[in-house]
Amino acid sequence: MEDKLIENIDYNLDELGRMVFTETSHLKLGSCYGHECTHCPWQDICKDERPKKPN
Repeated sequence: MEDKLIENIDYNLDELGRMVFTETSHLKLGSCYGHECTHCPWQDICKDERPKKPN
């Protein structure tokens, strides 16, 4: 059975209607993916391990 995403819990919509995942949804995933997400609960822990953006 699939878990369905719940608006205002797992994600919010930004001003353009795009989904922005919340800290709650990131915690459900269990780890950081290194995409520099706005609400990443692991920002301080894994920021040095994220892929570097090209200059």
